[in-house]
Amino acid sequence: MAYLTDIEIAQQATPLPIKEVAAKLGLTENDLIPYGHDKAKVCMAVRDRLKDRPDGKLILVTAISPTPAGEGKTTTTVGLGDALNRMGKNVVLALREPSLGPVFGIKGGAAGGGWAQVIPMEDINLHFTGDMHAIGAANNLLAAMLDNHIHHGNALNIDVRRITWKRCVDMNDRQLRQITDGLGGPLNGVPREDGYDITVASEIMAVLCLANDMQDLKERLASIVVAYDRDGQPVTAGMLKAQGAMAALLKDAIQPNLVQTLEHTPAFVHGGPFANIAHGCNSVTATRMALKLGDYVVTEAGFGADLGAEKFFNIKCRKAGLKPAAAVIVATVRALKSHGGVQKAQLGEENLEALERGIPNLLKHIENIAENFGIPSVVAINRFPTDTEAELELVRAKCQELGVNVALSEVWGKGGEGGIELAEEVLALCEKPSELKLTYDLSDPLEEKIRKIVRTVYGGNDVQFLPAAKKELDRLAALGYGELPVCMAKTQYSFSDDATKLCRPTGFDVTVRGVKLSAGAGFVVVLTGSIMTMPGLPKVPAAEAIDVDENGKIVGLF
Repeated sequence: MAYLTDIEIAQQATPLPIKEVAAKLGLTENDLIPYGHDKAKVCMAVRDRLKDRPDGKLILVTAISPTPAGEGKTTTTVGLGDALNRMGKNVVLALREPSLGPVFGIKGGAAGGGWAQVIPMEDINLHFTGDMHAIGAANNLLAAMLDNHIHHGNALNIDVRRITWKRCVDMNDRQLRQITDGLGGPLNGVPREDGYDITVASEIMAVLCLANDMQDLKERLASIVVAYDRDGQPVTAGMLKAQGAMAALLKDAIQPNLVQTLEHTPAFVHGGPFANIAHGCNSVTATRMALKLGDYVVTEAGFGADLGAEKFFNIKCRKAGLKPAAAVIVATVRALKSHGGVQKAQLGEENLEALERGIPNLLKHIENIAENFGIPSVVAINRFPTDTEAELELVRAKCQELGVNVALSEVWGKGGEGGIELAEEVLALCEKPSELKLTYDLSDPLEEKIRKIVRTVYGGNDVQFLPAAKKELDRLAALGYGELPVCMAKTQYSFSDDATKLCRPTGFDVTVRGVKLSAGAGFVVVLTGSIMTMPGLPKVPAAEAIDVDENGKIVGLF
């Protein structure tokens, strides 16, 4: 049987004019900045106008540790929103924007899949409304002003060996991880070692996603530390007088993007930090606006709950004062068998023994959400045709031992209709008490914050700090940054910092090899294992299959 691809399904859809989608939320054309007929930005003034309206209920969708078998977290998020919409609920989605790096790399797009997608799929996965380009431009403007300051006399006494700000590009390009620039003589700047991050790992992305408004954005931009002077003191973007021009580049990007699902459910798609090297959540402005416009807001956080959900709670909710009502933990039988040691080619075969070996990964994520963070939760099994009743019953029984129900999700093939069972569970959870518990206090020393995450969320034994990382943590504390949250940069494939340790490893230590201050975003990035802030393309990148036909129609995007 031939199935339509995601892009074929999306291209066959008939979207509503975006003004009609906005009207469902009580928005008028004056509230919109249109980008064609099917997408728009919503003016920030809307949130101010609705500031006295009660917030809707916030529902987080997270997942088990990802595997090559796939979990379908965004697909489940979109399908859940469509199911709630079918049930007559006033629901809004709040999702992240995809990055071009994964789109052309190995992961593909991030607009959902099958009959549970946000559209226009091609635009969302490619240039969309230009937010990524604006973030990259602001990042690189700051880099240019920093090097220009040094070239023209270096009045701030910047130590060129201690420049921390990198340039960025929204592409997987390992060639740019470490470069030497400023070559060619005095007219071309000061020679130094430099490098690039992918745009979604830029601090500008985190700043945009955590800023409350334009004034907050400018203050955060001014606080970004780009280097240290020869006395070891921080040099900020504000000292370079860069924040105003950067804010000018971001004045449209800070306003949330409104699109729709295949079933015309309103969806904000705004901001896109990675969860393995950044904080992995959509923007505070989009989430807050959605909470004023909808009775139920379904959002997601990147990768497994040990990464995106941990940062959603400890960073985003803490900073923005958000109070989640419920959480959905997405899993597949195939992925759990993968955690149990089954190779990808054999995942379609019933294997209860392997499934039982892999289920502890799911159980640890349940423990984290329900017990360690205090959020009522349900497990959504993204059902595949090869799943057997015996396998599904085993997952259901193990979850119920922890007091958590399981709902089957068939939204990939059925859209919102396939998410009704999950939606009913979520609605019931939203009526239960929810009291967010955070992993650490801001007054805890930075090292203790890291240890609490490793021991509580990852289930690890301890943390080993390499000398350079320990020295930097001590220095940041001495400079007054010790009370910031921490943002763990860690492999997404394991609770540990070793991507090969699948399922639920125990007795492991996490090695912290480096620390990076993100003062504008308001957290300290902790680099563990071999995690990198500039990915590379795989041997056969997805870009090889993407094309445009003679009618201008994009093909091969997934």
